[in-house]
Parts: sequence; structure tokens; C-alpha cells
Amino acid sequence: MALGKYGRVDYNNNANGRRSSSSSYGSTVTIVVFVGLCLVGIWMMTSSSVIPDQNVDDVAHEKKTDLDDQVTPIISNSNDSNNTVQFEDNSGVLPEDARKGDSNSLAKDDGNATGNLNTQENKENSEEIKLDESTKQERNYNGENLGGLGGSEENSDDKRSNLGESNKKVVSNKNDEKSDSGGGKRRPDKNSSETNGDQINGKVHENHNKESKKIYRDKKDLEGGKNLGGLGSSEENLDDKTSDPRESNKKAVSIDKNGEKYDSGVGEKRSDEKSSETYGGKVDGQVEGKFDQNDKKKSNKSSGEAKDNPQVESQNVNEAFPSASELLSERITRNGSFSTQAAVSKNEKKDRLPSNKYNWKLCNSTAGPDFIPCLDNWEAIKHLRTNKHYEHRERHCPKEPPTCLVPLPEGYKRPIKWPKSRERIWYSNVPHAQLAQIKGHQNWVKVTGEYLTFPGGGTQFKHGALHYIDFIEESMPDIAWGKRSRVILDVGCGVASFGGFLFDRNVLAMSLAPKDEHEAQVQFALERGIPAVSAVMGTKKLPYPGRVFDIVHCARCRVPWHIEGGKLLLELNRLLRPGGFFVWSAFPVYQKIPEDVEIWKAMVELTRAMCWELVNKTSKDAINRVAVAIFKKPTSNDCYNGRLKQEPPLCPENDDPNAAWNVSLKTCMHKIPVDASERGSKWPEKWPARLEKSPYWLLSSHVGVYGKAAPEDFVADYEHWKRVIKSYLNGIGINWSSIRNVMDMKAVYGGFAAALKDLNLWVMNVIPIRSPDTLPIIYERGLFGVYHDWCESFSTYPRSYDLLHADHLFSKVKKRCKLVSVVAEVDRILRPGGKLIVRDNVETINELEDMVMSMEWEVLKTYSKNKEGLLCVQKSMWRPKEVQTVTFAIS
Repeated sequence: MALGKYGRVDYNNNANGRRSSSSSYGSTVTIVVFVGLCLVGIWMMTSSSVIPDQNVDDVAHEKKTDLDDQVTPIISNSNDSNNTVQFEDNSGVLPEDARKGDSNSLAKDDGNATGNLNTQENKENSEEIKLDESTKQERNYNGENLGGLGGSEENSDDKRSNLGESNKKVVSNKNDEKSDSGGGKRRPDKNSSETNGDQINGKVHENHNKESKKIYRDKKDLEGGKNLGGLGSSEENLDDKTSDPRESNKKAVSIDKNGEKYDSGVGEKRSDEKSSETYGGKVDGQVEGKFDQNDKKKSNKSSGEAKDNPQVESQNVNEAFPSASELLSERITRNGSFSTQAAVSKNEKKDRLPSNKYNWKLCNSTAGPDFIPCLDNWEAIKHLRTNKHYEHRERHCPKEPPTCLVPLPEGYKRPIKWPKSRERIWYSNVPHAQLAQIKGHQNWVKVTGEYLTFPGGGTQFKHGALHYIDFIEESMPDIAWGKRSRVILDVGCGVASFGGFLFDRNVLAMSLAPKDEHEAQVQFALERGIPAVSAVMGTKKLPYPGRVFDIVHCARCRVPWHIEGGKLLLELNRLLRPGGFFVWSAFPVYQKIPEDVEIWKAMVELTRAMCWELVNKTSKDAINRVAVAIFKKPTSNDCYNGRLKQEPPLCPENDDPNAAWNVSLKTCMHKIPVDASERGSKWPEKWPARLEKSPYWLLSSHVGVYGKAAPEDFVADYEHWKRVIKSYLNGIGINWSSIRNVMDMKAVYGGFAAALKDLNLWVMNVIPIRSPDTLPIIYERGLFGVYHDWCESFSTYPRSYDLLHADHLFSKVKKRCKLVSVVAEVDRILRPGGKLIVRDNVETINELEDMVMSMEWEVLKTYSKNKEGLLCVQKSMWRPKEVQTVTFAIS
């Protein structure tokens, strides 16, 4: 329109002031109407955009949700001289991604943190981007805060409407492009620079938050007027944009430290691989979630479907936000919202400096790199009144656990992987040659160049453990390795070759030996990838429940079973299942030396009094030249009741056979359970059926650890861990082929270990002494474990485990003891290159992350939601320079 031509209308047509004729009257009315239209056009040109009517999507969605979405105009401060009030176009229904993103990123700003699964608990090491109050727009959609739809500072000239179009159409940006609400063709705006339509949920760290704020304040909004919190704004020309439809059900792609993509679980959304183009140049090269996952540009095909079909849109929302009870488990990873929470810079994690709060020092002790605080307490050992019962080999923990770090042996190398490690290990990792000199002729261990090699022999099986294992089964077919007999205790294990080769028969052996003159025998076992613990049969019960081992084995274990009323053999009786076997192949079984003959007679008398049946005493086998005696524990109380002399006596009814932590040995026997619902009255299912089946004695009348009926609790726990392990295997940044020795520091039902059954590894299940006593259930499943107090050191050598797993352990332990000492113990147990996975509350996760980073560990994965978090870290080779003398550990 040429406004100048009709800028003025002269109503005085002549000098006489006469009225115009009737013919000219019609023309005047036409002119007046036309001028009015021109004024409307001028007003529209000076406005930023049209005021939108309610979008048709709102009407459709209102029928679905019964919500009345109101569109509020957004006031922005223009930089032009007219200071014109502008209104932003706002489509009635936001894309699903926009709804999720705004509610998360702005929950803290508006103070609304309730009634919304997307509300994020902010971490201490992150900073929420603050929105300018003058530009913040809040919009409530089905209880979710969709604020932050603020206008940008832009010149109104860039948004002048073309009045040459007779029919002005409302513009929306459903797919980050301009499209006619009337269904017309999309028209990219070449002059606008837009923020990306997809949000990054959660938090952006301080190393790029200033830049992000600047982007939010300075860059132009989407043509539709939606700025999604200013997170990850990009400067893209819409001419370069093309519609990129995606399937509505997308799995989230998590990025590990190597930049590899993996599916993190069912129900999550797969991110677009082009996100580095969208966000890459804007926030320090790359914006990454606190969960180590890239928040990537999404162009969702379902957003278009939802426009026409509100049921599709509602379904997508439900898939993205399942129940909050799935937190931090595979149930969590099915929650699609988790994959895009708490955006934070990957560069921040790489560049973050170790905390100065922790001043780590190197332990100086007599044991050096082999320091075990509770077994090397020389101050306590020196004050013992006697060593008659091996008291000096028992645990004597200091009042204050050490907080220093154990040094590495000189020349330490990453351990050799299983199964090669069963035959050889690095000499530099366990630099002890004395045992090779003493036991080399028995094929225990030999020094071969830079290796320690293990021919597979032992004192009683010089020519190989496998032949010896088969010889035992041939002597008593009911043993049935790997079927009826699954979990055994090997007392006086040496370098644990017996247990190492039992893996070939699907048998788990808890190998046991003291830290004695046979230096580092348990350390040899663990370095080889064979389960073992440092312990002695002295004055205290072993830290296992009663009636859990299918077999107890003793070759030449040098334990005086027959003395002092058979106190030590009665401890084995406590541990052995009714119907279980005691396999003994020591010299007294077949030697004719007078001393051995006397010991054998004493053993026969003692075992008869204990109602053990001698089911077989073999002659010497042709290869190893040893014989075995096999005893069987009774399955009823008939023998006990028929004894003429009640020696050894039966334990009182109130004596708990499971009471084992720091409890003195007793010279009594517990009755055999006879009630069909009592544990021990029947033999467990054969392996592997026993792994997954709820124990027969776990009754529905019992309440489980998680509040359900015990059998349901058991099944739910196993299903839970199967899903969690699936997510661990698919993408937590761990090369599982390098994992052999695993410890679950708080095992509950053993579901974590059971879910790993198909991998070539073993799991030491630990039940903290203040947790529910579920260790018998673990053994019933064909797994093994031990009781322990994590305020004390574990009875193992340093650098024993490849992986430690702790599910809500540290937050409980730190209430009783210093967390820094527990972390120092974790460092002691874990091998360099080993992994620690922690699932706990966010406060504890943050504290642990600071500690391990101060030791220069590498953070592989962090993950949090609603005050719960996951941390996966890898131990480094770093050791502090400053030394601290551990006074109690100096001999």
C-alpha cells in the first residue's frame, strides 16, 4: 500500500462549503474505510508479530486432558527508538521435548519443585542457568512448568509483516521451522537466528554457564516465540535446516568416556548423532549431561502426529515419564527422561582439578605394599598373652582405621587376564620367591623369568588338581561336582589351585588360609583370579552362616582337628549342611607313621561322637599317591538322641548357628532342622536351578528386605538386578573382559552376583553386620559371601579386586565411621585400573566423587535423579609423595 498517496483527505470540495453530491458520498465512505484498513496495516507493521488465536492443537489436546491452555503475550524490550511492545507467536501445544525441558530447567527458578517427575535435584558442582525475570514466561501444562518462553531482544524491523498477503496465517515452530497453522508450506526465515527447539534438561556447569546466559539473552527466539530455558542455543540459518523425522519411540543414547554410543535401556530416546553440529560451537565444544550422555538435537516425527492425534501425544508423555519408583536401577534407565537430565560440560569433568580438602599420604608399615590393617596390627599382637591358638593370625583391628594409601610394588603391572592368570602372573605384582623355594617341588609355584608360574599342583596333588578333583568324585559319586555340590570351603588352600580348577566343574570354592610364613599364598590366589580370604581357624568363628557349605575340604591343611574336644572340627560342623561332606586327604588318612596313626584314631572317635559317617576311605591313587577320607554329616537327630555319652554336647536352643561375627568358638553342636519349612531340612535344588529359584524355606509369611512377602521380594530383587546388569554391560564404560574378581559390598539377596552368572567372573558377596542377615539365602542360591563391618579393613591383600559394587552402603557407613577411612580401604582393595560402582544418595555421591578425584581416579560415569545418584570411577596408578608412618603396623 502507498500510504503517502492517501495520507490526507480533503472534505471541503469547493470554496462555498457546499456538501458533496450523493455520487461523491459513496466514494468518500470507500476512502474512509480504506484509510481505516491502512491504519490497521501500519499498526501491524510496527508490531513484532500477530497476536495468536488459540491453536487448533490446544482444542484437540483439551479434549484429551481437560486442561485450558492459555497463551500469554510476551513483552520484550526492543532496542529500536520506538520502544515498541512486541507479542510473540505461541502455538497452543508445545512439542513433547519442549514440555519436558522447560519443566526441568526452570523448576528451581520459579520455586515449583513438587508434583513433577521432571523436577531435578541440583548437584553442588553444577549451576542452574537463571532466567531474566523481565523476560521469563511461565506456562502450566498438565502440572508441568513450561516457563522460559521469553522473547529475545531483536529489532522489530526484522519481523515486519508483509501486508501484501491478504490472508495472514499464524506461524508455529513445531519442528524448529516456520509453518502455517492452516497447513500451508513451511517458510524458513532467513533473517532469524534461533535457539534449538530441543532442550537440554537439567543443569549446565559453571565452566560454560556464563556463555549460555549470554546466548539466552542475546540470541533471537524461535519464530514461534519459545525459548526453552536458553540451554544450548545455536546460531543456525533456517535455510540450512531440513525436516528430519524420527520415530516417536526412541532410545536414549548414552556417551561413555570414549565417545561410544550405546543403548541405555528400554523406553529411553535415541539421540540424534548431529548434536555436535547443533550445540558444538556454542558451549565449549560440546554440552554433555551429568550422566555422561550428550543431549542431542531431536527432530521428532511424533510431534507432527500428536498435532492431529492427541492420544499419540499423551502416550509419548507417558513413555517419557514412568513411575518415579524406578530410580537408579534398570527401572530408572527405562525412564526416558533420565537420559537427558542435568546437562553439564564434558570438558568440565576432564579439566576439573582434584579437591584440596583431602591430603592423602602414603602408608609406611612393616608390611609395605602387602599391608592389611587388621592382620598387621603389631601393636596389638605384641600385647597378646599367648599365641597357642593362632591368636596372632586373627583379626586385631586398630581403633582408628588408617586413612593413608598403600604403596604399589615396584614395577607393578596390570594383572594378566583370566584364564591365563591361572597359570602365570607377573612376579613384580607379588614379588615373593620364598614360597617357590619351599613348595616348588610340590608344583605350587615357580619363578619363571618375569612370571610366577603355577603348574596346578599342591601338596596332595603334585601332578595336577583336575585329576585329584575327579578322584574325589569317583570315590563318592554323590558329591556330583557342579550339580549337587556347588559351594565348598577349602581350608588351608595354599595358592588355591584346587579352587582354581574347580571352576572347570562349575564349583565355587571359598579358599581360606592365614597370613603366615607361607608368605602371600592368598595374594597369589587372588592375583590368579581365584577367590580366597586371609583367615585362620583359631579362637573365633569364621565369618560365615551356619549350614551353608556343601563340602568342606582339607588336604594337608595342618589344622589339629582332634584336640581340645574337637573345637575346630565342631566349627566345620556348624558350617556344613546336613548331608554335606568333609573331604580330608591329610597324612593321617594314609600314612603309617605312629603320630599319624594316633591322629587318625582320634579323628575316627571324634567324628563318631559327632555322628559323622565315614562313607569312604580310599587307598592311594596311582598318580598323586594320596588317599582321601570322606565323612558325611547326618540329616536327622536320631544319632544325636541315641548317643550314650552326650559329648560333644548339643548347643542350647537359643544359640544361633548364624551368629559368627567376632564370636568365640563353642564346643557344641546344633540340632539338625527337621521342620520342612526350616533351612537345612532339605538339600537345595541342583545347580543351576538353585540360582534363580526362591529357597523352599523362604515363606510368604516372612517379610522381605524391601517390604514384600519374602518370595516376591526375592524374585523382584533378581529381576531388578538383571535389568541393572544389562545397563551396566551395555554402557557404563567398563570392559568386562578385564573383570574377574568382583565384590558386592552390600549384597542383600545376591541378585547382583546372580545376574552376572553368564560372565567369566566370580563375586564375593558381603553382608554388612548391621544389615539384614540374608547371607544364608546367597549360599542357598549356589553363591558365596562373608559377613563384614566396613568400619574395619577387609581380610584381603591390597590390589585384590577388579570391581567393587556398593548399593547404598556409604551413606549408612559414614554415620558410624569416617568416610575417608572407608574410601582408603576401597583404594587398598581395588587394583589400579579397577572400577568402583556406587549407587547412593546425591550428597554421598558428590562427597565420594570429590575424594576419588583427589586421588586422581577417572570418573567414567555420573548419573543422578531426585536426590539419588550413580557413580562409576576407575582407580589410577597415582600414589602420594608424602609418607605417613602407621605406628601400630611397625613390628
